[in-house]
Amino acid sequence: MKRVFLFLATNFAVVLLLSVTAQVLGINRWLTSNGLNLGGLLAFAALFGFGGAFISLAMSKWMAKRSTGAVVIENPSTPTERWLVDTVRRQAEKAGIGMPEVAIYDAPEINAFATGMNRNEALVAVSTGLLRNMTSEEAEAVLGHEVSHVANGDMVTLTLIQGVVNTFVIFLSRVVGYVVDRVILKNERGHGIGFFVTTMISEVILGLLASVIVSWFSRQREYRADAGGASLAGRQKMIAALQRLKQAHEPTSLPDGMQAFGISGGVPAGLKALLMSHPPLDRRIEALQAAGR
Repeated sequence: MKRVFLFLATNFAVVLLLSVTAQVLGINRWLTSNGLNLGGLLAFAALFGFGGAFISLAMSKWMAKRSTGAVVIENPSTPTERWLVDTVRRQAEKAGIGMPEVAIYDAPEINAFATGMNRNEALVAVSTGLLRNMTSEEAEAVLGHEVSHVANGDMVTLTLIQGVVNTFVIFLSRVVGYVVDRVILKNERGHGIGFFVTTMISEVILGLLASVIVSWFSRQREYRADAGGASLAGRQKMIAALQRLKQAHEPTSLPDGMQAFGISGGVPAGLKALLMSHPPLDRRIEALQAAGR
């Protein structure tokens, strides 16, 4: 869950920075100087929307390492490190992807994540809590789950979806700002304060709604990664790994921005459920059991 949240947070920060830059450079003023230029606005929104998403993707490995303190295993020096590298190498070959970097980060909870811009140059990291509390068979299934995320191209697909929703957030927020400024506040000369304030507020609100769409996709990809983990490591091993996660009660120590990239996540209630990056573990276990019948 950690990986996705970090990607979303980074994306939001990048898009916000690009929006402020556009305002400082006068791009917003040019787009609305003689009425709302919808074609130009859409092109601007797509450029900034997809640009922000791909910048976030390009930064994903660096941000993941920095936020978790993950240490890449360059030369395995312990049996555990050798087992991790050998297992990931075997699974990567079976999945048809390049060998990812393998890393360990210090955290008490059972978790792991995979990220990276290129499926042949990805990063797979596991927590020390996972290594302490899971059997080798369960850990193998978790690694298979993460390798499957890489093989499925989930990060690139997530980036494309984020780019689309970014585009509409940027586009619609400026349309709303223009309408409030010109129609409601009757400002006819340049940009009034109504445009700036309404645009920024709209970006935040629409960005939250867009996150619901991205989170829905994130939940669907977890089922596919579970199926991939079952294929690479064995269905019963994958089910056992998810059951072990269900038994764990430690709160996650992954940074908020990385929550959606880990194998497990919290279970929010009410409206927060719409922003869950992972389905409930019970549903994931049921899906695997049903597929094996």
